[in-house]
Amino acid sequence: MLGKKGQYGHQVWFVVLISSLLCFLLLFSSDRSFLSGGGGGNSGVTFFVDNYENSINTRKPKSLPSAGSPNKTIGSAPVDKGSLLKANSTARDREVPNDGLSPPDVTVGDKSDDDSVSPTNQSSEHASLDVGLDGDPCSGRFIYVHDLPSRFNDDLLRKCESLTRGTTVNMCPYIENLGMGLAVADSGGVLLNNSWFRTNQFQLEVIFHNKMKQYKCLTNDSSLASAIYVPYYAGLDISQYLWSSNMSVRDATAFDLVGWLSRRPEWRRMSGRDHFLVAGRIAWDFRRQADDPSYWGSKLMFLPQSQNMTMLSVESSVWNNDFAIPYPTYFHPSKGAEVAQWQDRMRKQERKYLFAFAGAPRPELEFTIRGEIINQCLASNGKCKLLNCSSSTNNCDDPVNVMKVFRSSVFCLQPRGDSYTRRSTFDSILAGCIPVFFHSGTAYVQYLWHLPRDHTKYSVFIQLDEAKKVSIEPILQSIPENEVLAMREEVIRLIPRMVYADPRSKEQNFDDAFDVAIEGVLERIGKVRKAIVSGGDPSIGFAEQNHQKFNFPRSDPEKRERKRLAREILYAAGSRIGQFL
Repeated sequence: MLGKKGQYGHQVWFVVLISSLLCFLLLFSSDRSFLSGGGGGNSGVTFFVDNYENSINTRKPKSLPSAGSPNKTIGSAPVDKGSLLKANSTARDREVPNDGLSPPDVTVGDKSDDDSVSPTNQSSEHASLDVGLDGDPCSGRFIYVHDLPSRFNDDLLRKCESLTRGTTVNMCPYIENLGMGLAVADSGGVLLNNSWFRTNQFQLEVIFHNKMKQYKCLTNDSSLASAIYVPYYAGLDISQYLWSSNMSVRDATAFDLVGWLSRRPEWRRMSGRDHFLVAGRIAWDFRRQADDPSYWGSKLMFLPQSQNMTMLSVESSVWNNDFAIPYPTYFHPSKGAEVAQWQDRMRKQERKYLFAFAGAPRPELEFTIRGEIINQCLASNGKCKLLNCSSSTNNCDDPVNVMKVFRSSVFCLQPRGDSYTRRSTFDSILAGCIPVFFHSGTAYVQYLWHLPRDHTKYSVFIQLDEAKKVSIEPILQSIPENEVLAMREEVIRLIPRMVYADPRSKEQNFDDAFDVAIEGVLERIGKVRKAIVSGGDPSIGFAEQNHQKFNFPRSDPEKRERKRLAREILYAAGSRIGQFL
């Protein structure tokens, strides 16, 4: 009797053990974000756990070339008031009264809000924003632009010589041509048409503002607006004081701005949750986390009123009201035909290098693998092309140099630098060069509105810890030719979404990066309105800190493969339990 009891006891413990294993496998198959996987090539998975603060506290002034005469100001485009003030009942019905809304200093809730929906990949979800019941294409799409005091924008352009105090940079040449910079006069056949400019990577807010002046659904009646744009040149403003130890000076204009906005009737309607702002630098330049001179940046995005706005920048942070949109590239086409011409040329382009890297070493940053990448490139026996971007050269400030290297390469390596993202990512896509990433924060978890969710369609991912141990060249060589061709075609197809069309053009007939960003903003604010109408609290999840926002996105094939393997393991384990019982 005792023998049988002991035997059954062993069976029970074995069943408990197997059941625990089954529970773990069920969690594994449900694609939980806390699980990570290895693998070479483009299937690696990594956590987004690095500390942003460590990278931004070591930022150094970047060197840019000096050049000619300043363009002192940017004029407003003429406005057709008749068309802009066109009213319709559908747009009026969308407005929400201020009754019951939280004041501007509302405390942010702790409930997560998923805003990672690509407006172009999920077109059905924002179809109601495109055409109203009355057939007006601007119904639900009107945008009102605040007429800010000039100290917040135009005055900054008038003092372009002093925008980068603490460095030798002269920003005046870069504000020419409405923020696109000086035109490329002679590219030696590398570039096409007259749509190429020496654009500075920090000019997004100026280009965006001038693009907005050509937006077809502007309104001077804020009661019709689905969104309200705040044309503050936050990046140009803070660039004057980034290396200043005086925190009050760094924050002064930010406090002035939110004070001005909160006194406006447009703000009181939704406590600012229909407002959006575009900054031309990374979000961490505006999220100083302590009032200590050694901490980087201003506290613009931490101000209570700012937490009620949607913030766009070239690199987002882990707060829910931050969204990343592409860096400006050198290409600013006026119409779709120019884009198609360039795409066709990139499809036919001969690529004699397997991979390329444009950049400089960062020996002061321990987390970067740039030094290792440069060493592997130099040792590749001509299979890699290196473009030296050290401060002693102007190689990477010249679009001709950059495009000449990238258009001749199959893959372009994109390691992180001073921050997670790089303007070079968009330069490589522009050249039809497949980007190779070493950290998910460089693109995958950033540009959710502009890039495909399935990262394997357009890029290669090599996990950071593997890159220091495994040679990059064999990984890239092992990718089948048909997959390389498919990725390149996807990269070339993405080009229109990566560029900001010439803001002077009245002939633009394609959706560019600006248009995609506007769709994302309208969709996000539309969700807030729906929450208010349904009796919800619009502050919940709107601007909270959300580390899950940066979970590495697995592709659909990866998810299917993980689930298939989990099912096989579950079936095998179930068979063994049945045999034992």
